[in-house]
Amino acid sequence: MTKTIKELPALMILDVQKGFDDPYWGDRNNPKAEDNIVSLLKEWRNRIGHVIYSQHMSIQPDSPLHYKNKRGVEFKDCIQPLNTEAIFQKNVNSAFIGTGLETYLKEQNIHSVLITGLSTQHCVSTTTRMSGNLGYKTFLVSDAIAAFGITDHNGVYHRPESIQEYELAMLHNEFATIVTTEQVFSGL
Repeated sequence: MTKTIKELPALMILDVQKGFDDPYWGDRNNPKAEDNIVSLLKEWRNRIGHVIYSQHMSIQPDSPLHYKNKRGVEFKDCIQPLNTEAIFQKNVNSAFIGTGLETYLKEQNIHSVLITGLSTQHCVSTTTRMSGNLGYKTFLVSDAIAAFGITDHNGVYHRPESIQEYELAMLHNEFATIVTTEQVFSGL
């Protein structure tokens, strides 16, 4: 991120929902992700910037984010959208698929986005890739996202810290500029 931002990007908060607190997901890194998202959210609201949420409404019956799981799909208490902030519900990983997000960005004349949320290897990565491919100047806040550990096709477990590191490495420069919360604040 440059020393100053010419245009305040839209702040995107992806799937910060209570269902991600379920043990179903396993180990998670970055327990301070929500704190950093809240700091950014307060700053964006103070600057009257665009704030956009995605809300995952899974169609997978076993998912804690299943659309019938009222508690699981609720936004976490620390992240409560205001009536004036846009919410896009989805049932796939990308916030652009099956939603009006791209149309909204065009109608609001938004050309850059700052992505935060859960989880790194799912909705964050997929939305970041699509944002970059659609031509938006995309910033991904590395300490305002979190990953979960996963077991691969060979039965090998990968720690959440490794997942986060690899995802960020793959996204950097190709799809987004990777920044920290501190870099965002120093660039404003």
